[in-house]
Amino acid sequence: MGAEVEVVSRVAPPRAPGKKRTSTTLLHLLQLDNPDGVFVFAAAAAANKLPPPEPEPEAESLIDKIASCCRVFAFADDDAAERADERDAKLERLEEVLAAVRSSGKNQPPGLDHLVMVALVKMFAANLFRTMPPPATCPSVLAEAADEEAPAASLLPSWPHLQAVYDVLLAVIAAADAKALRNHIDRPFLTSLLALFASEDPRERDRLKTAYHQLYAKLTPERAFMRRSMAATLLASVHECGGGVAELLEICGSIINGFAVPLKEEHRGFLLRVLLPLHRARWLHAYHRQLVYCVLQFVHKEPVLAGAVVEGILRRWPVTNCQKEVLLIDELEEIVDALDQRQFDALAAPICSRIARCATSCSSQVAERALYVWNNERFLEMASAGGAMERILPPFVASVEDNLERHWSKCVQQVTASVKALLLQVAPDLYDRCSADLAASRAEADARAAARDARWRRLEAAADANGLSGS
Repeated sequence: MGAEVEVVSRVAPPRAPGKKRTSTTLLHLLQLDNPDGVFVFAAAAAANKLPPPEPEPEAESLIDKIASCCRVFAFADDDAAERADERDAKLERLEEVLAAVRSSGKNQPPGLDHLVMVALVKMFAANLFRTMPPPATCPSVLAEAADEEAPAASLLPSWPHLQAVYDVLLAVIAAADAKALRNHIDRPFLTSLLALFASEDPRERDRLKTAYHQLYAKLTPERAFMRRSMAATLLASVHECGGGVAELLEICGSIINGFAVPLKEEHRGFLLRVLLPLHRARWLHAYHRQLVYCVLQFVHKEPVLAGAVVEGILRRWPVTNCQKEVLLIDELEEIVDALDQRQFDALAAPICSRIARCATSCSSQVAERALYVWNNERFLEMASAGGAMERILPPFVASVEDNLERHWSKCVQQVTASVKALLLQVAPDLYDRCSADLAASRAEADARAAARDARWRRLEAAADANGLSGS
């Protein structure tokens, strides 16, 4: 019980008309002593804090069930401490907890008790957060062997329990309001959740992707932190083989889709400093589809970024990885589809020069994919408009003629012949002029090579005559 404290304060007499009120402070008023006026305050002792509220009987029973689910089973057959009936009992309790959480979302008002939320967060941490082993198989192992079968995914034996825990987590995110989530899910929890994307089980990564995305939608104050955390994880994957990049990029794609235009500098920096460096990784094929979607979202929102995107891709072009070359040609073609005529005219020279060089690749897959760019109606339409063909055709004519003369693959020669027929139909005069220029440049190169060989022969003859020969 708090004690009542009587504080005497002076009550100022009525001021005379026209007289200015004297300025006073609250401390001064409380220290004055006047029997005409009394202020009474009821003060409670600060040390006597209120005890935490006792949970309802139903909530207390639910908390006990949640606490019993904190025991983690290794699902090892040779572990004598684990029994199948105990595992089944835990799974049943998790299903009961899931049903209780889902029913709480239907209450009016919907929500979960504070103590229940505390117990749930502890249960999530005990079952989900763990140290991830190094990956047993790396996607880069098969990067240069496209004909080999991909290794089987590593499936966790404890997935039945993990699946139930993830179901409870998703139900909690759906049932709890944003304020309750902010009070119980902090940054260390989000960081530990993000680290689980390194799991080799695709089923866990898929559930984790859904949970992390829903948390991003509800935890508005933590969105910037979550974006920075995802960016750091993606950058680390450029140099270190690991899973979860595709799932993280799917989340990023949905986030990018909601960015307002004009883009913030932070968002442009994510494109230039995170997404473009991801093209450098040897295991690009493991997440290329999701990466292309993210990049194209930026290009659609701000087409002026297309120049920086093309430059970043060409700067990271592979030298010996044929599979990556095919993927990057696909990406360049999709970027071209997103451009208008003016933007294509500005980027036609670097894009087509690279594709023309790929058309003469020793890899038949790369050469055919580069030549098939001419089957794209949008590309052909923009290449034929204006003066773009004047810059595009010369490198392609050299590649076409070189393939017809020297390429080892009959399939590549057939596709090259089809492309030549198309180019002769679209721009016959320009093709003939480029062919003539190519023949003249080759003749000059042959003449220079012959003159160089003649000089060497004269030098060798003079050396022999003077006895300076190395033989």
